[in-house]
Amino acid sequence: MLAAPVPPIPAHPLLVFLLQAGLLLALAILLGRLAERLRMPAIVGELTAGVLLGPSLFGWLAPGLSGWLLPAQPEQAHLLDAVGQVGVLVLVGLTGIEMDLRMLRRRGHTAVRVSVAGLLVPLALGIGLGFPLARLLDVPGDTAVFVLFIGVAMCVSAIPVIAKTLLDMRLMHRDIAQLTLAAGTVDDAVGWFLLSVVSAMAVGGLTGWKVGLALAYLILVVVVAVVIGRPVVRAAMRFAGDSPERTVAMSATLILLAGAGTQALGLEAVFGAFLCGMLIGSVGEHSRVRTAALRTVVLAVLAPIFFATAGLRIDLRALAHPTVLGAAVLVLVIAVVGKFAGAYLGARLSRLSRWEALALGAGMNARGVIEVIVAMVGLRLGILNTATYTIIVLVAVATSLMAPPLLRIAMRRVPVTPEEEARRCLGAVPAPASDAALPRN
Repeated sequence: MLAAPVPPIPAHPLLVFLLQAGLLLALAILLGRLAERLRMPAIVGELTAGVLLGPSLFGWLAPGLSGWLLPAQPEQAHLLDAVGQVGVLVLVGLTGIEMDLRMLRRRGHTAVRVSVAGLLVPLALGIGLGFPLARLLDVPGDTAVFVLFIGVAMCVSAIPVIAKTLLDMRLMHRDIAQLTLAAGTVDDAVGWFLLSVVSAMAVGGLTGWKVGLALAYLILVVVVAVVIGRPVVRAAMRFAGDSPERTVAMSATLILLAGAGTQALGLEAVFGAFLCGMLIGSVGEHSRVRTAALRTVVLAVLAPIFFATAGLRIDLRALAHPTVLGAAVLVLVIAVVGKFAGAYLGARLSRLSRWEALALGAGMNARGVIEVIVAMVGLRLGILNTATYTIIVLVAVATSLMAPPLLRIAMRRVPVTPEEEARRCLGAVPAPASDAALPRN
């Protein structure tokens, strides 16, 4: 006897989902446009859209209507999350396609120095901050686990937010943008590994073989990408041929499957999506041009929904408590100083200019949604309480809002090279307005 088919989504959850997606997208577009008029990337407005529709404002002013539109049932919220996750994975993959691997091979030592310094300095400062913070906010569970968790939270960067910011600012063709993404990718890979170690400590299951297994998975992904992934991607792109439609479909398919692969190994899906994008970009320069339609849909529709959805989980009312507010300011200062100091140190050791070093620090300082994900893991494992969760999310939002203006100030003082101009023309990226006034080397 044949099993009955799975019934489709009921009418009411479908209605609520459509209203959620439509309202979030409409407000994200509106506030994104407003942010652009204020000379900020659209991502600033998109994050703000979620904050306004979340418990910070809408949920406070109209709790009944907010509870109907944004019910607490996980199955309803996960519909919106699924759309956002598809958007952010394809966004990260498209960012990987934009990477210039030849430039990275030539300046790989610089990326390594920046990533190592940008990881170790905030990690050490976060661990040092964790001890007094645990006593001040009366955190639950093991203090040592909490301290290590704060260190990990301080050292991550948000590749989706960095990528969207650089795309909004039309800086993806610049060497600094490429170095920022490369260094941020290394930081995040190590950060997810450390988070898996802290998570094992929290549940009492940390053993040497589990740490070794997590590290082995990380190495395995890189090896498979180089040895197997590249010929597979080349064959897939050859199958797509000269058709932009097939290239878009094949690129999205590969990116999503690569994300599924790293997710299955306990690593974040964005890591696999980014590596896959780099492979797609490496097998043919035409990939950047033929995926333009996919880039338009992601930047205009899917990415705004993702960033607005992230803002829904932020409740700024927790900052009304003076102790929480003071601790939040302290953590934010340490987070910003640590990331800037680390990236700046690594860049200067690589003989980059002062303004290039500051631009790297500004880009890697954005914690964004990755920090929110880390905070949610900490809350789920019982490492964080409501106050510490709110503080970490505040760091994520504040550092993401800081990145665009700081990047703009620094990049105005970094000359555009002929290689960067050629890369811009190849990718059909419009020049930023400020580029016209920059000297050419």
